[in-house]
Amino acid sequence: MSSPASHLSPQLLAQRRAVETLYRAFTEQNPDLVDEVLAPQWDDIPLEPGQGPGPEGIKPIIRSVAQAFPDVRITIHDMVQEPDRIGVRAEITGTHRGELFGIPPTGKAVSFRIHEFHTLDGARVTTTWHLEDWFGLFLQLGQFPAQA
Repeated sequence: MSSPASHLSPQLLAQRRAVETLYRAFTEQNPDLVDEVLAPQWDDIPLEPGQGPGPEGIKPIIRSVAQAFPDVRITIHDMVQEPDRIGVRAEITGTHRGELFGIPPTGKAVSFRIHEFHTLDGARVTTTWHLEDWFGLFLQLGQFPAQA
């Protein structure tokens, strides 16, 4: 039986691997992996509060997610692809063992969904539009971040 990606052209396969590598940076807790796959002017929409632009801007977020969830895993459930565009439905799981958005560790195992759309130029991601289910995560933790 062939894998779902086995029918892809070399260019589409390289683009698929670039997006998968972006998620691996979180799961493997290796922020430097993004240097291989994000364009220098990568646009992340929307930016997290305090997030800087480009690949360097995502690295502190990868570190903070790893600190909050040392066993973090991103599981890709679906990838829909056409040339230079990939849509992803995925799930983040982990155990809340470190502070997250000012919420102290709860020790709770959590799971929340993400939906993202990526544009690519060659094998580099140029733009990511993302939506995470933060509300669902905060319900699982039993608290919400303090209001400013």
